[in-house]
Amino acid sequence: MSSLVNKRNRALKMMLWFGIGSLFMTFAGLTSAFIVSKNREDWVQNFDLPEAFYYSLIFILSSSIILIFARRLLIKNQQKKVSVLLLMTILLGTLFIVFQFLGFGQIMADGYHFTGPTSTINSSFIFLIAFVHLVHVLVALLALIVVFVKNLKGVYNHENYTGFDLASIFWHFVDILWIYLFIFLVFFG
Repeated sequence: MSSLVNKRNRALKMMLWFGIGSLFMTFAGLTSAFIVSKNREDWVQNFDLPEAFYYSLIFILSSSIILIFARRLLIKNQQKKVSVLLLMTILLGTLFIVFQFLGFGQIMADGYHFTGPTSTINSSFIFLIAFVHLVHVLVALLALIVVFVKNLKGVYNHENYTGFDLASIFWHFVDILWIYLFIFLVFFG
């Protein structure tokens, strides 16, 4: 690979890491505000996360594990197997999104909403935090779909996989972020 391509690839990865850093700070701010808000009079004690959020955790964790295996196969130039694993990752990511919305439905079925007279500070924060995360999962999922299509076209191989790596890094970030948010909401909610 040429020096110019290597510089470009390093620059792309650095830009991604700066973006991830800013997203991390956004969620650090949201979770900090959540903790500070626990002192409010309208805070609901023992606000349980919906069961669907537990399933979504399993789906996103599984998707990241499968994506790790896909990268290993890509390094070995086994593009067909990579495509299968990418498709599985995309399907699990889609299930994550579906179960997030089911979780929102479960919260509303319990009588809590994002805003209005039936909202609480807890439910408002949970909706906000989960929805902002969900938007980033959608972006990462779109990136994986692009990678999937490019892999089908033979764009990636053991020498050229920067696009795959960028999408993977972002996907793993939203996975780790959900693990953090999930644990945070279970223990601080």
